Formats: sequence, structure tokens, C-alpha cells
Amino acid sequence: MNIFKKLKVLLLFDSPYTKPRGYDYKEEFQDKENWYTEADVYRALLDNGYEVRFLGLFNDINILLEEVKEFPPDVIFNLAEVFNQKSHLDKNVASVLEMLEIPYTGASAASLFICNDKALAKKILRFHRIHVPRFHTFYRNYKVWLPRYLKLPVIVKPLSEEASRGISLASIADSEESFVERVNFIHNSMSCDAIAEEYIDGREMYMSVFGTKRIEVFPLREMKFGSFPEDEPRIATYKAKWDDKYREKWKIKSVFIGKLTSGLEEKIKEVCKRAYRALNIQSYARFDIRLTETGRVYIIEPNANPCIAHHDEVAQSAEKAGISYSALIRKIISLAFKRKTK
Repeated sequence: MNIFKKLKVLLLFDSPYTKPRGYDYKEEFQDKENWYTEADVYRALLDNGYEVRFLGLFNDINILLEEVKEFPPDVIFNLAEVFNQKSHLDKNVASVLEMLEIPYTGASAASLFICNDKALAKKILRFHRIHVPRFHTFYRNYKVWLPRYLKLPVIVKPLSEEASRGISLASIADSEESFVERVNFIHNSMSCDAIAEEYIDGREMYMSVFGTKRIEVFPLREMKFGSFPEDEPRIATYKAKWDDKYREKWKIKSVFIGKLTSGLEEKIKEVCKRAYRALNIQSYARFDIRLTETGRVYIIEPNANPCIAHHDEVAQSAEKAGISYSALIRKIISLAFKRKTK
């Protein structure tokens, strides 16, 4: 199939409520705080000349089955990150798309399963001799203790949440008491399993990787913490990522990195390419990285299906590499067909 012809694209995304098939989401797409990614992708799909239909998923998978039966798409642009308000079910949505045997964009169900389990992803990366922080997993209903091999301070996170949900300055534990308290908070208040990993002091960087057999890496970006207090750990909390007032207060911003020591940027690129292959990602991803003063590169987290809004890290890095936003969306659709024909 020539994907540069007028394709029928189903734009699939999660919705916080049930709407009937054919609902236009016009009002929602005007909401620049909550629906900006969907609106950006929709405009780019139209710019590429595709025929686009919408479908928002809340808690009923049947409307997806009905939609593809009545209006069979050539490709599904998958932006569904949760189902029934549960983020770990994103992989299940992808599994349904695989069973329907319709090409779809983004990570496979297997990649989502691996990358959304922070411990499992780290185990695979460590097996491939890629540096990750030392860590320990704490499942609910089991005893919580501080393992001897973990060196304080540590950062305690939900095991399977994305987008820094559940991460705040209180996530950093520098004593056994605060460590146990934070793990219990994740278990009891968030109803999540927890992972504790050693805090890596260094620069917070993001590298976007794209492709299947031929892998592209886009220019590195970095989170700058501006006037953030020097005695506080500089971590990408939920507020540091998503709260505009908080970011403005502390002059936190994401920028393209300046010049690095000779060979260091190539080293980071190579580490991320190896991680991408080790995790068998065949779409696009963003790696959260810590670079220490000694030049050691740590993969903190792989992000399968990262945000692809026009203003976010992936699209900004692609644009820096000479790829317009419309071209990026077209390339993402192209990858869906390449994976389908493998």
C-alpha cells in the first residue's frame, strides 16, 4: 500500500467519559491544557491529507470493535494511554489492535508491557550491560525494609505509572524511616507496587529514538533547574514536568544541550540505541537519562509511546533534526506499516 495516498486514519485516544461514535470532540480539542496532543496530531493528520475519524475510549472496548467493522481504517493512530482510568491497561488496548490485524502507530503491546514495568525494563538493560541505578521492587502486602545494597538517598516511585505520576520531592528518602514511609504511601495511597532506586546525581537529559531496522536519534534535550534550591535533589517531579506555575517560579525549562566533552554525545547516542534494541522497541521512544560528572550514562527510564505533542520533547528534537511536525506524524504512520509487513 502506498501510504502517501489519501489514507483512512482512525485517531484513537483515551477519554475520561463515554461519548458515542461519531462525536466530534470539537470542544475538547479547544482545551489547550488537557487535549493538546490529540489536537496537534489531528491537525497534522489533516495537513498530510488523510481522511480522519475520531474515537475516544473510556471503559467500553466494544465501540472500537464496532467502529473498525463499520468504517475499516487503513491505519489506527494510537494515542490511548489509559483504559477505564487505568494506565497499565494501555498494553491491553494495543493487544486488541494486534488481534484486529490493523496497522497501528506507536509501541507494540509487548514493548508497553516491558517499558511500563520499571523493574523489568531495568533488568533487561542491566543484562545488556547498560547502566541503570541499583533498585529493589516492593510489591503490596509484603514486608517493607531497606535492602543493604541500596545506598541512600534513594527515590521511591510507583512501579508502573508514567509521566512522573506519584513523583515529588517527598519521593527522595535519605533515611530508613522516610524510605519505609514513602513505600507505604505508594502502596496505600496510590494502590500501586513500588520501586526504589538509588538517586543518581547528575544532569537530567532526554533522548528521542525512532525507527525499526534503521534507527534515528534526535538531538538531546536537558531539563535545566534554574533557580531551584541547591540543597534540594534535582529530579523530574510531576510538578517540574507539568505544572507551568511551578516551572516558572523555579525557572525550570527544557532546552537543547550545549556542547559536551568530545565524544560524550556520541556515547549517549550509542547507549540509547543499544537500549532501544535491547527492549525491542520498533516505533519511537524517549529515554530519560542521567549523566554524571564522571561521564557515566545511566538510563533512568525508557518511555514507550512518549508524548508527541508539538511542544514536547520528541517533536522538538525531531524539528531540530530538520523534521517538521507534519513530517514526523507521517513518518510515525509509515512505521506502523513497516511493522505490519514484518
